[in-house]
Formats: sequence, C-alpha cells, structure tokens
Amino acid sequence: ALSSWRQGRKQRSTVDGWRYRITWRPQPEPEQGGFEGTWVIAVPADHLDDDLVQATARGLGERACIMPVSVTADRVELAAQLAALRGDVDAPLRVVSLLALDDRDAGGRRGVPGSLLSTLALTQALVDTEAKFPLWAVTRGAVSTGFAVGGAESDRVPDPMLNPGQAAIWGLARVFGLDHRDRWGGLIDLPETLDDDVLRRFLSLLGRDGDRQDEYAVRPSGVHVRRMVRAPLDPSAATAPWEPRGTVLITGGTGALGAHVARALAEGGAEHLVLAGRRGPDAPGSSELSAELTALGARVTVAACDVTDRAAVAKLLDSLADEAPLTAVVHTAGVVGEARPLDETSLDDAMAAVHAKISGARHLDELLADHPLDAFVLFSSGAGVWGNGGQGPYAAANAALDALAEWRRAQGRPATSIAWGAWAGGGMVDGTVAEQLARRGVPAMDPGLAVHALREAVDQGEATLVVADIRWDRFLPAYTASGPRPLLDELPDVRRLCAERKAEEPAGDAGGKGADLPERLAALPEPKRKRMLLDLVRTHASAVLGHASTEVVRPARAFRELGFDSLTGVELRNRLSTATGLKLPATLVFDHPTPTALAAHLRDALLPPEPEAGSGTPVPPELQQVARALQAATDDGTRRTLTDGLRGLLAHWEGQEQPSATTVDDELAEASDEDMFDLIDRELGIG
Repeated sequence: ALSSWRQGRKQRSTVDGWRYRITWRPQPEPEQGGFEGTWVIAVPADHLDDDLVQATARGLGERACIMPVSVTADRVELAAQLAALRGDVDAPLRVVSLLALDDRDAGGRRGVPGSLLSTLALTQALVDTEAKFPLWAVTRGAVSTGFAVGGAESDRVPDPMLNPGQAAIWGLARVFGLDHRDRWGGLIDLPETLDDDVLRRFLSLLGRDGDRQDEYAVRPSGVHVRRMVRAPLDPSAATAPWEPRGTVLITGGTGALGAHVARALAEGGAEHLVLAGRRGPDAPGSSELSAELTALGARVTVAACDVTDRAAVAKLLDSLADEAPLTAVVHTAGVVGEARPLDETSLDDAMAAVHAKISGARHLDELLADHPLDAFVLFSSGAGVWGNGGQGPYAAANAALDALAEWRRAQGRPATSIAWGAWAGGGMVDGTVAEQLARRGVPAMDPGLAVHALREAVDQGEATLVVADIRWDRFLPAYTASGPRPLLDELPDVRRLCAERKAEEPAGDAGGKGADLPERLAALPEPKRKRMLLDLVRTHASAVLGHASTEVVRPARAFRELGFDSLTGVELRNRLSTATGLKLPATLVFDHPTPTALAAHLRDALLPPEPEAGSGTPVPPELQQVARALQAATDDGTRRTLTDGLRGLLAHWEGQEQPSATTVDDELAEASDEDMFDLIDRELGIG
C-alpha cells in the first residue's frame, strides 16, 4: 500500500509539472504615442469601407496609406506594392495588417480562412523586400481573455465572440515573429464593438515603439497581455479521471496517438471504440490493435473515413446510430508536416497543412452540435501556444483548434483542447522532430501519464490546457535567442534562469545585441578575429544541437552533416543575429555550409576585409598540386597530415629540424590546427 501511495504521489507530481495554461493580465491604460514614418494598412480589397479600416486610417492621419490586397495576391505582387509605397523615402515604414477581416474559407477548404493565406503572402513579401518593416497583425475575436467568477483560474469563462479562423492568424504570425524578430511589431486582438475607448487603446498600442510586449487583447475593460502560467491540479479537486462509457469515436484511431488513447479508454471502461482513419482496416497494425483492445473488454470497430470529407464523417456518424450511444469524440487526426521557414512555404502547402488539422474538427463540431456528449477532445500542440520556428501553418492550425474548444464552451457544449508536447512512442511527431524537441528541452512524455492527464482535464471541465514536459534550462536559451518573450514572464523557472543569466553577463553587455563586437574584433590581429568568430559559431551551433561542448561541431564539417535542418538553421540564425547585431537570412547555414565558412562571412559583415599579404599573386605552378590536395581534403585527419608535412618542409628549408620558438610568429605559436588550416588556405589562395 505504501509503495502504491508513493507511486501515485510521484505520478501526480510528474503530471502537475507538465500542466500549464494561458491567461491574460490587465495592463495600465496605454499612453498615446507619436506615429513616425509611413504606415501601410494592408486591407482585403473588398473590405475598404469597413469601420475598422476607416477608423485606423483616421487615427494614423496623413502618415497612413491603404494597400488593398486581392484574394489572389502573392508575395511578388505584395513586395512590389510595398516597394512602391515606400519609394525613395528614408523614413521608416510600418505595416498594419487588417487582412483578418476576410474570414471566408479559402478555395473551399473548411476551416482555412483566406486571411491566413494572404497574411502568409504578406509576411513573405516583407522578407523579400529585405527592409525592416515591422508588422502588426490585427484580429477580432481571435483569443479569449475570459474572466474569473471567483478569482480562480479554473473559473475562467470564454468569450462568446471567439472566431477560430482569426486565431489561426495568431499562430502563424507568432512564428513569423520568432523567425524574423527585426520585422516584428506584434499581435493585437480587438472586440466586436469598436467604441472610442477601444480605438484609442488600439492606436496607442501601435504607437508604442520599443515596447517588449507583443501580444495584446483590447477589451472594453482595458488592455490585457498574454501569459503562460503553471496549472497544477487543485488538491481539493476530485482525483478520479473521466470514465468513458458507451461508444467513443477516436479519429486517427489506428495511428500511434489514437492507439495510446484507445488502450487507456478500453481499460477505463469504454464499451465500444470506433477507430476512424483514412485506411481503416488496411492500416498497418490495425488487426493487432483490435485484438488487444478486445482483450481489454471493449468492442472495436475500425472504420475507413477521411475526416476532411464532411460527407464521409456524416455517413460514419449515421452508421453509429444503432450502436451504444455515442458519448465522446477524441480527435487526434492531423499532420505535423515538414518544418521550414515561412518564406519557403508555398500557399498550397500551408492550405493543405491547416486543412488536414482543422477541417475534421469543424465537421465533427457541426455534425454533433445538437448531440449530447460527455467529452469532445481535440489534440492540439504547443506550437500553437508559443510558436515553433519553421512551423507556421502547423502553429496556425493548432491555435485555431484551441479557439474552437473555447468557442464550443461558450456555446454551452463540452470541449477540451490540449496543447501537447512530444509523446514517447510516436504520434505527435516523427523520430527526427522528437530528437530535435528533446535537444530544445521538450522531451517525450510517457503516453500512459499523458492520457491520464487528458482524462483529468476532461473531468475538470478544462477548455484549453498545455501538457508538456519542458526543461526550461534548455528551452529558454533557444526560445529567447532573438529577444525576450513576455509570454513566459510569470513562470518561476524562467524568472530564476533570467536572473542567473543577467548575473553572468559582463558589465556593459546587458543588451546582448553585439553592438561592441566590431570594436572588439578590430582590436585583435586577424588570426584571433577568425578564431573568435569560429568559436562563436561553434558555441551557438552546439547549443542549438544540444551538445555540452563544441567538440562535435568541427570547423570544416557541413552543417547538414551535423544535423541541421531548416528549423535548427533558423534557430542558429536567431542566436547569431542577437550575438552579432547583424541582420542574417533564414538560409544562413545553407548559404555558408560549414562553421569556417560562416565565421568568414560574419567577419566580412562585421569588418571590411583587409588586404592580405601577397594578395593578387597567383599560386606558383610548383605549388598547384599542394593547393589542389588541400582543397580536396574534406576530413580533419587528411588536412592535419598535410599541415604537419608542410610544417616539416618549411623547417627543412630554414635549415632547422623543428621550427624555433624564437623564429615563429607569436600567432602561429598559439595557433590551433583549425587556424593552421585557415592560414594555409589563405596563403595558397583557396580559402
């Protein structure tokens, strides 16, 4: 009994450590600021007369110009419009996106608002212009600030005005802010009713340059900012999790996630489990899973159903009419997709990713609107809560799922959306992404405990919840590489780590923007400059990959061979941008494919290149073979052998068996093997 009690306490502590939720904190009334530069208001072409458009234009005055955006506009067209509006004026340009006004479905895809695709095209155009045009994305009804009946977080009530399509823009734009901090203004959500106080607050927020907050909700009661806080289960709450009964429909039921859920629900008493998936009984492992669930006491139906097809979903639900009553739906279906920067994401790919995740949930919501349910569970992701670099469409889809759950609750219907971290055993992400998440401080959770957390959330009537194992000492440095993230300000772990980081910062470098790096480099001789920048690249690359030292990140080894992809490449770019103060492209590690090449690029960007001794002199024919051998050497061992041979040859020419410490330059005496490689490359004209 004591062992069982201790095990239960340990599991309770573990699950409580995974639980977080989003809350909103009231702020002081914002003061009216000035509006410098030119303000471009991006507006759907058929919403030019909207009250919000006209009020924004009036508030910004003569500095404002309206940029109509058609539903078919692409990044090239929008970049040209931005360039034309800027002209030759040196004054800063700022962009306010009101594209969220168009919330019609795009291309007949349920749950994919046209405004999401036009917002994606706008972010891509901003990157293509290669100018720092900060973007403010404005929505109406994207988030629920809620209110507390008795002051407790558990008493939060969602806003009935919620619009899940608007929430998708928050997920997408949040990732843009992570990937392109230098082009980021923030997110502002407005209420349905635009009175004078709301408009005054809205315009005041636009004029607040340099404000570290970047996610606002303006309400009749005032301005609120978004925070993630810990949410352990109240000790006084009932500890018995939701007990399923009757028929439970699990979409994606034959996949890894669906199988984990099905096992737990079968053990918990579900009479009939319906596992729906595209391939149905033909899905790999479906017969074995059915047998396993049957042995646990549940009757099992494996159904072929594409939940993105509304007619197919309706047909499946009709077929269950004669079964035990349908009491719950668990929607696990969805596709993570390949991580890539927003400026490399096509509109078609974005539409497909969002449609795959959202449409099934919308179809189930609509078709079961009047059906009494005990639970309506949506599998969301942390990407929709805090944003993951390179996962814009996926973040958009999950933010919309969270909003859908809040909206259902506001209509008096059951709904619980859980933003998960990674699960062990597959399902949420593939092996490669799981490894990347673990390196970033989000290791995989035990599926049994994760499903237990799900059942508790349903039992407690949670509308939205974050359940993720986050190791903040690893997660925080990567997440804040390009700047502070106010979302995390109230987490005790984050506060402690920030205090430790601040205490370790050298005096005068608290800003961390690399403003004095050029001066420090200029004071060093060239070999030490290269070494300093190479160490900088290797240190940050090691941190991104989760290595404790820089030993694995060899100077001449390609970033791709080290394990870098688009997602980790963006993270390294963000870190180096902060460390150097440079504006660096998202494709940095692919444009300069080795640490040595990247360090050389940073050196040229930070300081004008100096003429090298003997520059312009071709390599003598007698040394061409040596040059070719060095250029062809791709591994450290071969390059080291060639270097040692050249050292011995030089010593022989000088009439010495070994180079004398009194005749060798001080820099060469201190040089590492990597420095010698660089020196030889430079002297032979192949560096």
